Amino acid sequence: MKTFQDFGLSPELLKAVEQMGFDQPTPIQGKTIPLALEGHDVLGQAQTGTGKTVAFGIPLVEKVSLDSDEIQGLVITPTRELAMQVAGELQRLGKTKRVRILAVYGGQEIDKQIRSLKKHPHIVVGTPGRLQDHLRRRTIRLDDLRMVAIDEADEMLQMGFIEEIEAIMAQAPETRQTLLFSATMPPAIKALAEAFMIEPVHVKMKAKEETIPSIEQYYIEMQPKQKFDALCRMIETQAPGLAIIFARTKKRVDEITEGLNKRGYHAEGLHGDLSQARRTAVMGRFKQGTISILVATDVAARGLDITGVTHVYNYDIPQEAESYVHRIGRTGRAGKSGVATTFVTRREMDHLRMIEQVIRRKMARTTIPTIQDALREQQRMAVDQLVSVVNEQSVGEYASWAHRLLSEHDAVAVVAAALKLLTKEPDTTPVQIAEDGGDFFPKKKGFGRGKGGSRGGERGKGKPRRQERPASKGKPFSSNKKKGKKQSR
Repeated sequence: MKTFQDFGLSPELLKAVEQMGFDQPTPIQGKTIPLALEGHDVLGQAQTGTGKTVAFGIPLVEKVSLDSDEIQGLVITPTRELAMQVAGELQRLGKTKRVRILAVYGGQEIDKQIRSLKKHPHIVVGTPGRLQDHLRRRTIRLDDLRMVAIDEADEMLQMGFIEEIEAIMAQAPETRQTLLFSATMPPAIKALAEAFMIEPVHVKMKAKEETIPSIEQYYIEMQPKQKFDALCRMIETQAPGLAIIFARTKKRVDEITEGLNKRGYHAEGLHGDLSQARRTAVMGRFKQGTISILVATDVAARGLDITGVTHVYNYDIPQEAESYVHRIGRTGRAGKSGVATTFVTRREMDHLRMIEQVIRRKMARTTIPTIQDALREQQRMAVDQLVSVVNEQSVGEYASWAHRLLSEHDAVAVVAAALKLLTKEPDTTPVQIAEDGGDFFPKKKGFGRGKGGSRGGERGKGKPRRQERPASKGKPFSSNKKKGKKQSR
C-alpha cells in the first residue's frame, strides 16, 4: 500500500502531512496526487468526505515557489463555509513550507480582504461571486497562476455559478493546470472540463461504505451555549466506561478538559501542542482506565486503537464525513458495540445531512437529558453498587453497626440514607466554554448578507443582483446553465 513518502514530496510537506496525522493516502488521494504532481489535468469524481481537499491541496502547496509573491494557486468553492474549511486545511499543509493561504468570500468586508491580499498570498480560496468582485477591482490578478482546483463543481452548477466560473477561468493563463472535482458528472460539468481542461485524466471513486453497524449513532440539536451542560448530562446518564470527546480546536480541548475536571470528572486533553512524552503519558493513563474521559482534536486522535471505548461525543461537528467515520470508529471495536452522539446547532443541520448522505446512514435524533434524568441514573448506579456489595457478602465488620441503626431507625430510612451517600448529584458549577471558538459556521455580523445589508453575501453595497446583469457574450456552453433562482452563499 502506498504512503505519502512514495509521492516524492518535499521534506517540508512530508513534515506537515505527518503533523496532520496522515499515514496513508485515501483512494482518491492515492490516484490524484501522483497525476497532479506529474502535471496532468485531473477530472475527479468522488463524494464529499473522501479526502479531496488533501488530494488537490498537496499538489497546490508542493508547486508553490516561495521566490514569487504572486498568486500561484486558486481554489474555487461553492460556499463560504467550504472556502473557510479548505483554506484551513491548506494552511495546515503549507505551514512548514511557509506557504501563505487566503480565503475570500461573500459576507466578509471586501476592504478587509483587500488588505489581506496586499500581504501577497500564494494560494487563494474563494467563492465565485467574491472572486469575480476582486478580479473586476484588479485586487486579484491571475497572470502567474499555475494551478486551479474547482471543488464541488456539480453543486456550483445547481447554484447557477457556471457563468462566474467561465469568467474566472477565462482570465487564467492557458498554461495553468486544472483539477476539477464533482460528486456527479452531468453534461454541463463534462462541457466545463472540455472547455477548460487539456486531456484530463478521469479518476472515479466509489461511494464510501456505510459506517460500522454496531455503533449506535445519534445527534442532538442545541444552541452553542448548551453544549457543555448537555455533555455533562450525557456522561451522567450514560455512565461511559471510556469516552472520547472530539473538539475542533486545541483551545476548545483545553477549555472542555478544565471544565470537566471542575465538575469532578477524570478527564485529560490530547492535541498537537502537547509534547510526545506528554501525549504518550496521557494515552497510557487512558488505556489503563486511570482517566475515563479523553478530550481530543482530530489530529491528535488519528491512529488511536483502544479497546473498551464505549462512547464517542462529537462536541463540534466534524468538517468532513471522513473525519466523522474516523471519530466514531474509535468505539465499537473488537466486535463490541458503541454509542456516538453528535452535537449540532440549527445552522449545522445541512452539514449533518451531508454527512448522513455520504455515510449512507441516518442518525437518530435524541434530546438533552434533564437534571432529573441524570439524578435518576445516579440513583440507579448507587442501587447497583449497594446490591453488588451485599452480593459479595463482604459486610461482616459492619453488621453490628447495621443492627444498631435498625434498632434506632426505620429500615427504609437507613437504606435510603445509604443510597443518598452513594449518589453523586449532578454538578452545575458554572463553566465558561467559548461558544464560537472554532465553530464550523462562525457568527459574523450581517451573516448571509452583503455589505450594506443587501441579500446575497457575494455582492457588496451598490452591486447589482446577478439577474440584473446583462447577459454574458461569447461564453462557451452558456445554454447548459441550470435555470432558476441563483443562490449566493
